[in-house]
Amino acid sequence: MTAAIILAAGKSERMGTGTDKAFLSLVNKPVVAWSLLAFERCPDIDRIVLVVRKDQLVASKAVVKMFGISKLHAIVAGGARRQDSVQAGLDACDVDTRFVVIHDGARPCVSPETVSEVAKAVRRFGAVTVGRRITDTVKRIVKGSFIECTEDREKLWVVQTPQAFLMKTIRAAYMALGKSEVTDDCQAVELMGETVKVLECRQPNFKITTVEDLQLAGALLK
Repeated sequence: MTAAIILAAGKSERMGTGTDKAFLSLVNKPVVAWSLLAFERCPDIDRIVLVVRKDQLVASKAVVKMFGISKLHAIVAGGARRQDSVQAGLDACDVDTRFVVIHDGARPCVSPETVSEVAKAVRRFGAVTVGRRITDTVKRIVKGSFIECTEDREKLWVVQTPQAFLMKTIRAAYMALGKSEVTDDCQAVELMGETVKVLECRQPNFKITTVEDLQLAGALLK
């Protein structure tokens, strides 16, 4: 059994006070609906758990019904931190879930093909993420905004979602974290000493954090 956890419980602070970017309109669909549809259309995903803000539970049910998300297993409220929302999603998965694919609902350009590639790769590697090579020159900056050094960009990638794991691995990783905080699920697994395979994603797969991002996504998805 492979389950997907779609995270849409963020604070959306850079979009403006009171804004929930997951439910903003993007080419006549809520942002989160694009991710839900990509996972719905992927044959390698069996069930979907949607994690949203507590005040969006009712709205989420309406979105799921409107777009015919038949694989939905549960809608649950997220927590204050991303990792708290992931844990809520993990807790909602069935006991027979062997693999879990975790995705940021604010990445609406994800395709069913990308989801499928990750879902298949996790069966071989146990921990997988998509990412992109960095092509710009990268500088390390110190206090006062001065350059300290130039990083070796050949070793640097921008990591995205979906990220997929053996269920027992990601559960153990979050249990081992304690009060520590991580910025993505791979980091939790890395801290436990596990290796993560990176698959290069050549399609647009950016995260919507600003109004400009929303406009760009709209142009790509028309």
